[in-house]
Amino acid sequence: MKKVRFCLKATAFLFVTFIICLVGLYTYAYFSPKLELKNIGQTYMYDSEEKLVYQGSGSREWVNIDNISPNLLNAVISVEDKNFYKHQGFDYLRIAKAMLNNIKNKTIVEGASTISQQYIKNMYLSFDKTWKRKIEEAFLTLELEVHYDKNEILEGYLNTINYGAGNYGIMNASHYYFNKDAKDLSLEEAIILAGIPKNPTNYNPVTHYDEAIKRARVVALTMLNNKVITEDVYNNLFKDKIEIYGKSNNDNSQMIMYYQDAVLEELNTLKGIPSSLLDSGSLKIYTTLDLEAQKTLEKEILNTINEDDMQVASVLIDPKSGGVKALTGGMDYSKSQYNRALKSKRQVGSTMKPFLYYAALENGMRSSTTFNSEPTNFMFANNKVYSPKNYNDVYANKNITMAAALAYSDNIYAVKTHLFLGEDALVNTARKTGIKGDLIANPSLALGTSELNMLDFANGYITLASGGEKKDNYFIERVEDLDGNILYQHKSEKKLVLNSNYVYILNEMLSNTSNSNFISYTSPTALSIANKMSRKYALKTGTTNTDYWTVGYNKDALLMIWTGMDDSSNISDKASSYGKNIWINTIEEYLKDKNSDWYETPSNVVGVLLDPISGKEISKKPALFYFEKGTENSYDSVSVNKEEE
Repeated sequence: MKKVRFCLKATAFLFVTFIICLVGLYTYAYFSPKLELKNIGQTYMYDSEEKLVYQGSGSREWVNIDNISPNLLNAVISVEDKNFYKHQGFDYLRIAKAMLNNIKNKTIVEGASTISQQYIKNMYLSFDKTWKRKIEEAFLTLELEVHYDKNEILEGYLNTINYGAGNYGIMNASHYYFNKDAKDLSLEEAIILAGIPKNPTNYNPVTHYDEAIKRARVVALTMLNNKVITEDVYNNLFKDKIEIYGKSNNDNSQMIMYYQDAVLEELNTLKGIPSSLLDSGSLKIYTTLDLEAQKTLEKEILNTINEDDMQVASVLIDPKSGGVKALTGGMDYSKSQYNRALKSKRQVGSTMKPFLYYAALENGMRSSTTFNSEPTNFMFANNKVYSPKNYNDVYANKNITMAAALAYSDNIYAVKTHLFLGEDALVNTARKTGIKGDLIANPSLALGTSELNMLDFANGYITLASGGEKKDNYFIERVEDLDGNILYQHKSEKKLVLNSNYVYILNEMLSNTSNSNFISYTSPTALSIANKMSRKYALKTGTTNTDYWTVGYNKDALLMIWTGMDDSSNISDKASSYGKNIWINTIEEYLKDKNSDWYETPSNVVGVLLDPISGKEISKKPALFYFEKGTENSYDSVSVNKEEE
């Protein structure tokens, strides 16, 4: 009997203590500063003209709860928090039930977060499952509940939650998925939307319709169990296929979300920005984005590529600063949020060769240096044989100049140069230019067999396009808090890492990829788009069985295009024309109103008219070869052959 009385007293004591603590916590929360709902979670992104191009909530207008369909409100409350209007931030009975079920199953099979808790977690906190984060969540949830009524909390939650495909907020999601305002959603449409936040990727009805409907049926069942809909209504749901719109009706391009991904990834690397602001997203981010260039790039991609499953990544950069003006990471963000420009690594093919030929120039070779272009077996230790081939098995079967080899993208010449210099020379040059990815020093590296990320690879080309100055690409000019206080300002860091004379000579050689004077036993690789060029460019293409690259620049713009398949299956011959035409149409449009010209010839560099193939003086169609002063008179006597056949 004494034990029973003791247990009753202990229980009463604990209950009273719990109530006192709870009242104390709510009192503390009441006197805490009021949380700002409409600003929290709003990441404002501006282009280079300081025009607002994106809000992190995904909605340009905060939609009032009175303008949201009751169907959607009922569906969300039923599936997420059926006691939302009854509790004060925490559903204690639900928590207890979830704990019992999790203990019984010896794993977490059920959660008990209320809409208020989810809202706080989405707006203020990381998704770390730590006690510190749980305690922070609890305090902020109390503050939310004492300062706002239930409709205000539900309104804020629905305006900021992630509905997939870059859509944040119910109005944005309604427009995207069903082309209508949130107040006009049908019951079935509302149920589908209510199911998406559980897993915004897998329950996206554009790309995963069947999975979205399965999830919608779960939502509908909770509505039935909560007596929000009748059994007759439930049984007649989703008998016919629901029409999904799946398009963005705002001014943004459908690929601009790839750019935003890159901005947010860079944001998380910046020092000096309080972690609380990074978590909440209450920031103004001023970027290097050129919105018109972004739209042009997207238009050219969509108008050019017509193959199913073909993907694309691209980046347009200002070489003077390293600022990224436009970027795409795929064909359609709504169908695939995987950002290929940011995340993917692919073989770069012959676009690696400019770094090889810079190393050659730095090590005493010249643009007129010749190697024999013919089928060659390279013998190594342990009787290993490497037998590269030229594209379509086209060979000169005679000596050709470095300038010709670069114009034609001759693989035999490249491998001979690579082995002559030593395999580390190319790796060292690539590293100097800013390429950080894995580069394996082997015979095939000269042909771009190593896999690199686009933005990493672009750093190397920025160095070539800026005359030898190394500067990394970037997206963010400055970051401010919502009061306009500057938290971060980009500072340009540049360092001359290459010999500017050799870079100029290399860039001149790269301009020959569209030079008709080099037409001989084969044609320059970019000759097909030469008639579209209104100015001079350094341009290189690269082809593997699975990847096609086009990289070109002058001192005012660098544009890099990749096309290929996500599963690394072989690409068609059309891929080369896709990349080249996207490249030329985009860069010409971007530069059309700019006073863009070619690089100034260094004082220590001289040009000589020579035969493109042999490097001799006599030619019907000579081409300008460039040399450092003092080396131009020995152009006809150099022929390096250092291979074992």
